[in-house]
Amino acid sequence: MSKVSAPDDLETAPQDATAAGLAQPLGAGVVTALVGFTSSFAVVLSGLTAVGATSAQAASGLLALCVTQGVGIVLLSYRYRMPITLAWSTPGAALLAGAGTIAGGWRAALGAFALTGVLIVITGLWQRLGNLVAAIPVEIAQAMLAGVLLPLCLAPVRAVATSPAVVVPVIVVWLVLQRFAKRWAVIAAFCVAAAGAGVSIVAEHRDLDLAAMAPTVELGLPQWNWQAMIGIAIPLYIVTMASQNIPGTAVMRSFGYRVPWRAAMTVTGLGTILGAPAGGHTINLAAISAALSAAPAAHPDPERRWMAACTAGVAYVLLALGSAALVTLVAAAPEGTLETVAGLALLATLAAALAGALRAEEHREAGVITFLVAASGVGFLGVGAAFWALIAGLIVRSALRTRTAATG
Repeated sequence: MSKVSAPDDLETAPQDATAAGLAQPLGAGVVTALVGFTSSFAVVLSGLTAVGATSAQAASGLLALCVTQGVGIVLLSYRYRMPITLAWSTPGAALLAGAGTIAGGWRAALGAFALTGVLIVITGLWQRLGNLVAAIPVEIAQAMLAGVLLPLCLAPVRAVATSPAVVVPVIVVWLVLQRFAKRWAVIAAFCVAAAGAGVSIVAEHRDLDLAAMAPTVELGLPQWNWQAMIGIAIPLYIVTMASQNIPGTAVMRSFGYRVPWRAAMTVTGLGTILGAPAGGHTINLAAISAALSAAPAAHPDPERRWMAACTAGVAYVLLALGSAALVTLVAAAPEGTLETVAGLALLATLAAALAGALRAEEHREAGVITFLVAASGVGFLGVGAAFWALIAGLIVRSALRTRTAATG
């Protein structure tokens, strides 16, 4: 009997090994997409709504982001056989949430999104622009981001007063998971928020618009005006490059991969341009979630981890189909629910931005001024606070350096 069964064992062993080898990167890819989506989609919806999007337009923007980054991931990871993952710009969405309504409304925001994509493409093709962005002091860029994030991170505190029955359990679950399973804290908080919203909808006998749950694309004609270009496009471009694309390449380098810079900027820039009319604000190289597909946990063999990224890309496209249903549920949730999830999701980013802004003592005053101007939310000439925060920080930094040089 042993002689008969031996050939069968020899034939099935490689198949089992192959199946196991595929399961690991496929599972890692699905986790990458789920973590990337659920941990920050609330920030995206808050940002798009703040600059004038209706619920349908915000759902379309979320769908566009999922599709463009999903397709971009598949193209880059398959072409270069690297676990190159993309993401929407979470700091960029936070910037939009703090910008508020802009001159020209939603169509002007679409024009700013498209211009951001153009700038990203040019960055990949023209090294001088990349060098110019890299020359912006890290402290100033991080302080601007921290100031934009502060009002959003205060939202959970305010929401406790308006919807305590839903918001308090969300915060408690997030805090417990921060202690025992930090990676899943925001996802668990979202699940609790969704459950609480569902109970609230049923208890108050509110009707959901089932027709609005079908995935749709709401196209708009971008409008160009200088206020949106300066107040939205430039800060959005800077924060995306400084907080996503440059750190994203560093994360990949830590795992032994050299991202093809020109190709990555071209794909993400064109993806942003194509997604802009549908409401997608910006896609870029993933930073934090990049490690989920590039780390050894995705596959022991570095040359096979690209399959995890490819899987993540496909998963993002599938998640796009549920964007409208998600927005419909969020719209019916109690006041402050979405803002609570978004604020909790951004706390780690706020902490990192504050640390970066205040790290160097010689630039601390400039960082604080930048932070305060951005956090104030006060704009001038129709241009949002983020741009003026950047200008104020650079002026203060230059003035203090000149004073130091003169006294030295």
